[in-house]
Amino acid sequence: MVSNFHLPPTGYGPGSQPLGEEGEALEYLPMPQDMRAYSPHLPEVEVDDHLTPALDLLREIALAADACGRGGGNRRFDLSGLDPANRALIAETMCAGEVAVKIHDIPAIAVQESVFAGVWGLKGAGVDAIEVGPVPDQALTRAFAPRRAGQQVPKGPQVVNAPPLLVELQDKSAQFAAGTEVHVINLTLLPHTEADLEWLEAQLGQGSVDILSRGYGNCRITATALRHVWRVRFYNSMDVLILDTFEVTEMPEVALAASEDLVDSGERILEVLEAIR
Repeated sequence: MVSNFHLPPTGYGPGSQPLGEEGEALEYLPMPQDMRAYSPHLPEVEVDDHLTPALDLLREIALAADACGRGGGNRRFDLSGLDPANRALIAETMCAGEVAVKIHDIPAIAVQESVFAGVWGLKGAGVDAIEVGPVPDQALTRAFAPRRAGQQVPKGPQVVNAPPLLVELQDKSAQFAAGTEVHVINLTLLPHTEADLEWLEAQLGQGSVDILSRGYGNCRITATALRHVWRVRFYNSMDVLILDTFEVTEMPEVALAASEDLVDSGERILEVLEAIR
């Protein structure tokens, strides 16, 4: 006879526990989905000599990405001279990646990162180009041109903690130099009121660059009118704000393509070229 010690325990496993008061099983929150990731995409085209300009340009873009990832500077390629067929091949090869940038001012430029990290499509009045680099140059040079200048506004009774934060940001902005370590003020961990945030936003103004980086959630980056000061906000997959910061830096790291990603992009573009030739 088998003793109870050898028998499987009871009261465990599916169906062993009572359901809720209304007879409903426990429901779990859905896990994050739709994470963007690279997957090879081959343009569906019949390659002939007419498409040689686009193929040659793609090879140059690949070489530029590799060179930039190994310490080289940004490189820009003008697409305005391509005919519609060649332009279509470039567009279908690039597709749309995770990061989008709006550069306001005149002329306004819409920037869309391709599926190849560090390879950016630029569109605007008189602008039709691809730029290779960690981030387009104009996203740096035009970031803090005031779209709305900072304003000296009176402090209301609910403005409590914003004034010392403004002094800190102004001080770090004035001392900023290339290579300076990023300075972060984490608003999520600091006590503040809505009036504090409104007063800070009015004092800092609004720059000319907005960035959206998509993943499991969104990261929204906005340049202020105070040089080197960015507002960086992270949202989860349900679009709930989970991290709110100011960063004093040349460009927030989350918006930059890393060196290894640029090298990898060069290799992937060459692989696509080999597959479609």
